[in-house]
Amino acid sequence: MAGDRNENEHPAKHHPVDLDLQPIFNIASICHQHGLDKAILSPGSRNAPLTLAFTRHPDIDCRTVSDERSAAFIGLGIARQLDRPTILCCTSGSAAYNYAPAVAEAFFQQIPLLIFTADRPPEWIDQLDGQTIRQVNIYGDHVKKSFQLPVDLDNPEAKTHTYRIINEAINHTQEFPKGPVHINVPFREPFYPGSGEKLHYKEPVKVFTTNQPQPGPVDWEALQQEWNQYQRKLIVAGQYRKSTELNADLTGIFKDQKIPVAGDILSNLHAIDEVIAHADVFIGNGRKGLNESLQPDLLITYGLSTISKNLKLLLRKYPPRAHWHIQPAGEVADTYNALTKIIRTSPEKFFRQLSAGKTDDSFESQKQENYCNIWLIEERKVRRHIPSFFSTDHWGEFELVYHALKAAPSGINLHLANSMAVRYANFIGIETQHEETEVLSNRGTSGIDGSNSTAVGASLESDRLNLLITGDMAFFYDRNAFWHNYDIKNLRILLLNNHGGGIFRMIPGPGSLPELEDFFETRQPLSAGLLAKEMGFEYLNCDKKSKLNNYLKQFFKEDGQPRILELESDSAVNKQILEEFRSSFNKTK
Repeated sequence: MAGDRNENEHPAKHHPVDLDLQPIFNIASICHQHGLDKAILSPGSRNAPLTLAFTRHPDIDCRTVSDERSAAFIGLGIARQLDRPTILCCTSGSAAYNYAPAVAEAFFQQIPLLIFTADRPPEWIDQLDGQTIRQVNIYGDHVKKSFQLPVDLDNPEAKTHTYRIINEAINHTQEFPKGPVHINVPFREPFYPGSGEKLHYKEPVKVFTTNQPQPGPVDWEALQQEWNQYQRKLIVAGQYRKSTELNADLTGIFKDQKIPVAGDILSNLHAIDEVIAHADVFIGNGRKGLNESLQPDLLITYGLSTISKNLKLLLRKYPPRAHWHIQPAGEVADTYNALTKIIRTSPEKFFRQLSAGKTDDSFESQKQENYCNIWLIEERKVRRHIPSFFSTDHWGEFELVYHALKAAPSGINLHLANSMAVRYANFIGIETQHEETEVLSNRGTSGIDGSNSTAVGASLESDRLNLLITGDMAFFYDRNAFWHNYDIKNLRILLLNNHGGGIFRMIPGPGSLPELEDFFETRQPLSAGLLAKEMGFEYLNCDKKSKLNNYLKQFFKEDGQPRILELESDSAVNKQILEEFRSSFNKTK
C-alpha cells in the first residue's frame, strides 16, 4: 500500500486554473464501449481524476482494495474468471510497484489487465518530490506494451492522442496472447472537479477495435503425411483452461489412434477417462528400463507450463525425434530442448483436424498401441495405489487434501497455491465425475504471493464454489486479500499449516542443512483463528482425524458463509508420509 494517501501538496505547485476532467471521464467511456466493466481501484489523491471517472460511470462496476499488491491479484482473478480485461488504477510512487508481482503473473499466464498508474508531471520527476519514482516503463518486459499519456489535455491534438492510446492499449490486452498493458498518467494539480464543473459520459468518443491476428494457413495434408511417419506419438498438455471441445477431440484421438495424452492437474483434462495424470509419480520411481520405454518419436505439446519436473527431465534425457508445439501466435518456449515445428493454430482446431484419422491393423499402428499401453499400465498402477495408501492411517497434509478433493462438490473452481499445495493435489488428481470442475493456479511465475487474492477475485465474479488449497506461508503472506468490504460467501480455504515452508524438507538440498528451520522453512507460530474472526470467516480447526468427515460436510455447505478449515501439522511428519507414499508405490507390481 502506498504511503501518504492525502498527499498534501506544496501551495506553490497548485495550478490556479481548474483541471478539465472531461478527457479523463472520456477514458472511462472508451473502456466501457470496449466491454471493460470491472475495475479495482486503490485509494489515493494523484489518481483521483481516474477514480472519479470510473466510479461515476453507471456501467462500470468498481471495487476498492487498499493494498495494491492484493488489488492487482484480485483483478487478475476477475480477468481470468471473465476472460476479459480488468481495469486496475492506483496512485503514484510505490503503489505502482506493488502491482508488479501480479503484472508478471498475468504476463506469463496471458491474462488481460489494463493498468492505470497516476504519476507526477515530468518536471517533478527526480526532484525529491513526495511519492515520486520513475514510473515510465516501470514493468519493463513484463507487460505487452507500456504507454505514457500527455500531461496537458487542453488542446484537441492531445485529447485525440489520449483517446488513440486508450484504444490501442485495450486492443493490445486482448490480442493473442492476451496480457497486461500499462498506461502511465501524469497529473498536475488540482485533481478534483472545480466548483460548478459538470462532467458527463455523453460526448462522442472515437473507439476503434482490431481483429485478432489470424494464423497463417496450415498445410494439413503435409502434416498428416508427416504425422503418419511416427510410430510412438505422445501428447503433453501444459496448463490450460477447461475446454469441453478439446476434451472431446483428445478423447477421440486416444480411443481411435491409441495416442497417450499426458496432462497434470492444471491441464484440466480430468474429464478424459484414460488421461495420464500421474506421470510425476511413476516416472520418478527409478524402475530400470521404464523411462527409456516412455521415449516418444513424436511429441505434441500445447498450453503453458507443466508441474512435473520428472516429466520434463524424462523428455530432455530421452528426447523425441520431432517435437511439434501448437500455438496460434506469440513466442514459443523450447521446454524440452527438442522443438522442431511450431504449428500456428489453436489446440482445438489442430486436434479436431487430426482426430479424423483412424488406426488400422497394420504393424505400425500396433507399435503405437503397444507404446500407449506402457503409459496406461503405469497410470493405472498409481490410480490403484492412491486409495490403497490412504486406506491406512497417514494423517497429515497429504491425507487431508486427498479427502477434501474426494468430498468437494463437482463444478467448483479449484484454486491451488504454489509449493506443496499444488503438488499434493497433482499427486492425487481429481476424478472424471468432477468434469465440470476447473483447476486454476498462479503458475506463471509460481510464486506464493497473491494466491488468496486471486481466489478472492474469482469468487467475486463467480456463482460457483471457490476452493483454495494453500499452505501457511502463502496464506499469511497474502492476508490483505480479505481486507475489503465485499462479499466472498462462496470462498472456502483449506489451510495446510505446518508453521513454515515445509517444501524445503521435500526438495533435495536444504533438508539436511543446520539452517533449515530458521532460514529456509522460516518457522512461524501463527494459526488462522484470529484472522478468521477478524475477516468474517467461519473457522474449523481439524486437530483430530476423527473430526474430518463432519468438518468437511460443514466446510462445503453452501449457505453463504465463507470458511477456513485449518490443519496444523509437523513438516517432518508430512515429509515422512510423502516418502512412504513414493516408496510403497515403488514396491507395487
